[in-house]
Amino acid sequence: MADLLSSFLLTPWAPLLILLFCFLDGFFPPVPSETVVVGALSLAFATGPEATPTAILVLIAAGVGAAAGDSAAYAIGRRVGTERWAWMRRPRVRSAFEWAGERLASRPAVYLLVARYIPVGRVAVNMTAGATRLPYRRFLPLSLVAAVCWVALSAVIASVASAWLGHSPLLAALVGIALSIVVGVLIDLAARLVRRARGRGAAVPAPASEAEPEFVKTGAGAEL
Repeated sequence: MADLLSSFLLTPWAPLLILLFCFLDGFFPPVPSETVVVGALSLAFATGPEATPTAILVLIAAGVGAAAGDSAAYAIGRRVGTERWAWMRRPRVRSAFEWAGERLASRPAVYLLVARYIPVGRVAVNMTAGATRLPYRRFLPLSLVAAVCWVALSAVIASVASAWLGHSPLLAALVGIALSIVVGVLIDLAARLVRRARGRGAAVPAPASEAEPEFVKTGAGAEL
């Protein structure tokens, strides 16, 4: 099996398929681009020097596909918004869109970069960027930086797996995939904890001295 996968990895089709996976993952989250990229890189690194050109092609294909997928999600959001289709109105997806809208309004660069590593968050942020008319000339450079950082992290995970299990390329690929899943889960968990902490902080009422004057909330002053 390992020899078969290694042989396939050395064909021109492997980078093209990886590019396609990464592109589709930009607007269709069930496509597991992270596991495919890390698995392919782990296999390439563990195969030996003869697979180095393939590893480079995989890195390039993953980066190009990821950036293209981001742009596709941006275009979908710009054209159809974030409420047209039924899946967009599911509670979790709706919550992700609302979260993305609130964050993009204040710090678009930070959240376009961070959302790359959060399941569903990447699609929500990129589509919301399009729906809220964030200028594409601003979106594209951030998307490219995010893609490069994501590919670099995938390469690090694959390097660790192949360093541990270089004698078994197939096992190295499986361990690399497992590591990428663990990293993704930890990032998602950290993001949830941060959101909950901020939510609790926002729920704390402001001190009386910092609260809005009553006349701003009621009476004739409310219209001023």
